[in-house]
Amino acid sequence: MLYFLVEFADQFSALNVFRYITFRTGGAIMTALLFIFLFGPMIINSLRSRQGHGQPIRADGPQSHLLTKKGTPTMGGLMILSGMLVATLLWANLLNPYTWIVLGVTVCFGLIGFYDDFLKVAKASHKGFSGRMRLGLEFVIAGTAAFCVTLLEGDVYGTSIGFPFFKDLAINLGIFFIPFAAFVVVGAGNAVNLTDGLDGLAIVPVMIASASFGLIAYLTGNAVFSEYLQIHHVPGAGELAVLCGAVIGAGLGFLWFNAPPAAIFMGDTGSLALGGMLGAIAVATKHEVVLAIIGGLFVLEAVSVIVQVASFKLTGKRVFKMAPIHHHFEHLGWTESQVVIRFWIIAVVLALVGLATLKLR
Repeated sequence: MLYFLVEFADQFSALNVFRYITFRTGGAIMTALLFIFLFGPMIINSLRSRQGHGQPIRADGPQSHLLTKKGTPTMGGLMILSGMLVATLLWANLLNPYTWIVLGVTVCFGLIGFYDDFLKVAKASHKGFSGRMRLGLEFVIAGTAAFCVTLLEGDVYGTSIGFPFFKDLAINLGIFFIPFAAFVVVGAGNAVNLTDGLDGLAIVPVMIASASFGLIAYLTGNAVFSEYLQIHHVPGAGELAVLCGAVIGAGLGFLWFNAPPAAIFMGDTGSLALGGMLGAIAVATKHEVVLAIIGGLFVLEAVSVIVQVASFKLTGKRVFKMAPIHHHFEHLGWTESQVVIRFWIIAVVLALVGLATLKLR
């Protein structure tokens, strides 16, 4: 919205700052952060009064959770999404189609997560609605977004997969790019969802990944930088840096309340939405494979669940003491803070590796 002030830059030269993505990204960070600080306590109190006993805790999970986390309200993703939306609508160029595609995925995934959280609270059970129905809806949303991205990019590369470390290697999937891109978005959404199991465990890696993809979006959308780095130029994708900034600001504000002991949980409302957002940005910027590196922590969490389920069904034995893998380390004797901080470190290292691929080609 504020972007349109550049129309008056001829009369007031100071308004030229609104042309710059970097300035508006900083504004989005501060706006989202301030929004959460101002309205966060009110949202938490409202959710606590409406939910009663809060988020149901898994009976088969670590026993300490039944004591320390019982009664904590969920759906904290509403805080994050509210702050992100306000900041994005205020600072982003609303004529940019990539902004609306990614926002559409984020909000729709958030609504699916919200309904799932609502059923869990209403039924006082950690089980939400049908997994097949949920995945079906996610694939429809993600597939629609992927189709819109291919229409925007138009050329052959719009349906191709780029690979890190190789400047010219790209595989054109044609029409099969849409299901591939949908898988990336859905996979990212559910991987972040599985990671959200300890106080602060998911939100910090999400902010790290958002910062990384904010930079990638800015460089990809800039013709000069993309040519220098020999990465595919996607006109207009740079505007997604503003959205990433909004997520960082909202995430910082949420972390203030989610720090141990958490006053609120993100819930599927937030984790599914933020994961879907990261997947959509990766598709829009043609860095789907790099997402698997930067978001490697999320991949690890998802793979641990897949391996655990497959092993138990095939052999009757479990590979991990408990899945997702962060619970495995809790059972090994790590404290919650040890698991969280060490996983943050892993997320930082993976983000640096992922960003290094921009130059190592």
